Parts: sequence; structure tokens; C-alpha cells
Amino acid sequence: MQVLLREAIGIAQGDVALFSDYADGGDMWTAKGARERRKRVTFDPPFRAAPMVHVALSLWDTDCKTNARMEVRAENIATDGFDIVFRTWGDSRVARIRAGWIAIGAAHHEDDWRDLE
Repeated sequence: MQVLLREAIGIAQGDVALFSDYADGGDMWTAKGARERRKRVTFDPPFRAAPMVHVALSLWDTDCKTNARMEVRAENIATDGFDIVFRTWGDSRVARIRAGWIAIGAAHHEDDWRDLE
């Protein structure tokens, strides 16, 4: 748990298209077995400390003839951003994925006493 006491709280959110492999025959659509895609999200401005990040699928387009095996998560969370990681496996055929995210954490404020060196 991240406890925020007497600090400015920042909330950032977005929606990111991770891939569209159906149109160009990419490996999420044509391959089998373990596959992964990563996309870096940058916070502007950065948080004071690494925030709490939640990621969820906002669009998923899969083949109806195979199992829809998917995992989406946030990794490498830092003050300036994080990686959205999508994984699938087995015979799953994934055409397109979009992920929505929200980050909540301590934020800089113009009244902060910061070292300006």
C-alpha cells in the first residue's frame, strides 16, 4: 500500500494501442506459443515517487476459433513511466489489443520546497 500524507496527489490516465497484427500478419496473429509485446508509457510531468498503476484491456480482438489466453500488466514502474506488457500463449490468435491505464501517486506541486540546484 502506498500511503500519501499531506502531499499533492497526481492522477494520470491514458489508452494505448499495443498492436494490430491482423492487417500485416504479425506474430500475435500468425504464431503459436509464448508471445509478448511491451510498450513504454511516459508520465509528463513525472511523479515524486513511483505511483500505483492499474492496467486493463480496453479493446481485444481475437480469433473466435481459438482460446483467448491473455495477460496484461504494468512492469518497470518508475517516477517517469512504466511498461505495459501483454502476453499470450498456446494457439491463441490475437488481432488487436488496446490497454487503458491509470496511475495515482505523490505529485510535485508548485509550493513544494525543492532543491533547485
